[in-house]
Amino acid sequence: MATDVFINYKFSGKVKDGQAFVERIISERRMNRLPRDVNVFHDPRTGNVYVETSRGRAVRPLVVVKEGKSTLTKRHAEQLIKNEISWSDLVKQGIVEYLDSSEEENAYVAFFEKDLTPEHTHLEVSPVDIVGVATGLVPFGNHNQGARLLQGSKNQKQGIGFYAANFSVRMDMDTNLLHYPQVPIVSTILHDLAQYDKHPSGQNVMVAIMSFQGFNMEDAIILNQGSVDRGLARSHYFKPMIAEELRYSGGLLDEIGTPDKDVKGYKSERDYRFLEDDGIIFPEATVHEGDVVIGKTSPPRFLNSMDEYNLATSSRRESSMSMAHGQEGTVDMVYLTENAEGNKLIQVRLREQRIPEMGDKFTSRHAQKGVVSLIVPEVDVPFTSTGIKPDIIFSPHGIPSRMTVGHLLELLGGKVGALGGRYIDGTLFQEENEKDMRQELLSYGFKENGTETMYNGTTGEEYKVQIYVGPMYYLRLKHQVRNKVHSRARGPIQLLTRQPTEGRLKEGGLRLGEMEKDTFVAHGASLLLKERFDSDRTILPISEEAGITAVHDTRRDKYFCPVNGENADISNIEMSYAFKLILDEFKSLCIYPKLELKSKY
Repeated sequence: MATDVFINYKFSGKVKDGQAFVERIISERRMNRLPRDVNVFHDPRTGNVYVETSRGRAVRPLVVVKEGKSTLTKRHAEQLIKNEISWSDLVKQGIVEYLDSSEEENAYVAFFEKDLTPEHTHLEVSPVDIVGVATGLVPFGNHNQGARLLQGSKNQKQGIGFYAANFSVRMDMDTNLLHYPQVPIVSTILHDLAQYDKHPSGQNVMVAIMSFQGFNMEDAIILNQGSVDRGLARSHYFKPMIAEELRYSGGLLDEIGTPDKDVKGYKSERDYRFLEDDGIIFPEATVHEGDVVIGKTSPPRFLNSMDEYNLATSSRRESSMSMAHGQEGTVDMVYLTENAEGNKLIQVRLREQRIPEMGDKFTSRHAQKGVVSLIVPEVDVPFTSTGIKPDIIFSPHGIPSRMTVGHLLELLGGKVGALGGRYIDGTLFQEENEKDMRQELLSYGFKENGTETMYNGTTGEEYKVQIYVGPMYYLRLKHQVRNKVHSRARGPIQLLTRQPTEGRLKEGGLRLGEMEKDTFVAHGASLLLKERFDSDRTILPISEEAGITAVHDTRRDKYFCPVNGENADISNIEMSYAFKLILDEFKSLCIYPKLELKSKY
């Protein structure tokens, strides 16, 4: 019976023996007579053969296995190390081939060479291949729950570190730089391949897994004040401020310089005190909220025909770049250049030292993230019999439900590596044996399970339990409380809606949604909603009969209805200004929004 052949899912013909046809294509590809990205799939249910050559498919390399033996030999490995052959030579020789998801359906892939049987068709180049680069950086990752492994890779991308060697001459948006980055004691093969030692993003810290007066509940962590004072997780935050001389129609343009006193919107002399003769701030100036960084004036927004010929200084407006609400820092660098249009461009980079504080976020590489809930004075921190004090106290309740056993193994491995003066290999599926690490720890005079006797830092009493303690790689994340802390009582409102402005830097309000409303009601604080939800309260005169907004004649101080005149009954109704706006919208669409008023009593 003939077999149908589909090329890129289009019927192209029939062959007598489908399986033999598939084997022939694979054989020709391995002999380098067909392109390496041609894949073929024999569907056992329908008997059809599908040949794929289309672009955009994900393909991955696998080692070819013949009769239960890998075609990649030790001789090949030695030649690769000596650079006698390359990866592409292995592909040309048919030792390595690329499979897509459809051809993989016909493949039987082994993880390790020791697992090979005559049934196997392929062997993984390395078991780490099943994860991405960031996930491969998680040590002992095969001991973690899948979802946590994924989160662990995401968390590492948010870590503060040494992001670029030329950071000092770059003008990046909102970047952080860790002062004392370290290479992890427990690393993986990916750390070597990605040259992680050139751009590390964490530090090896002593971690004790214990409760501390309940302050590390709900994933919170506790820091040692002494460690913070000695530079633990200290970093700098960089933020640019950019201004350019824009060109407008009619030959008008912005001017960078210290504004004159008769310019519309002139602030005060104190606000401009850091500006030099060219209207730009000088390096190493310490600036706070409201201080002007780059002085600039612009032409008026709206011009009539006469103004174009009569542009006095007083008609210009102030448009300087100044520090927003709650911002502060030191001017790190000033760039003077021009943009693509040839306009003058000023870039000022501000820096601010960030010392870890309560509310800052930390994580291990196993998605065990938490915020700092307490920074304990060093004298009160628990200590071991050898006088070691932990930098971080981590809650034991974070482990059972998350099932991140890799977190515990990393602590054990870190202890062995620190005592033995070597790096521990925690590569996915190829990690060092736990039993061997336990035996090595025992040989150094410690308990093989990694626990130690600890003493209460306040009273000096011995804890009646053994505490699991050791070094671990921790990352400080870019989510810092100083960038997020936000509160407001009264402040600016928008011109259109008369509601509070939006956003932290604009001194905006905190918007409450339906769910936030429910929490206040559940707390028995429903009266608070009366205050919260009337930020744009307004009183509108409404004609009772016509149900439409009445008009106020200010000259006679009288109200009259647009429909029924002065004889109509007018009532003052309290409503949201946003509702008043939508009534106006309806009127503009020639819709009559009639309000039916009910008696209050």
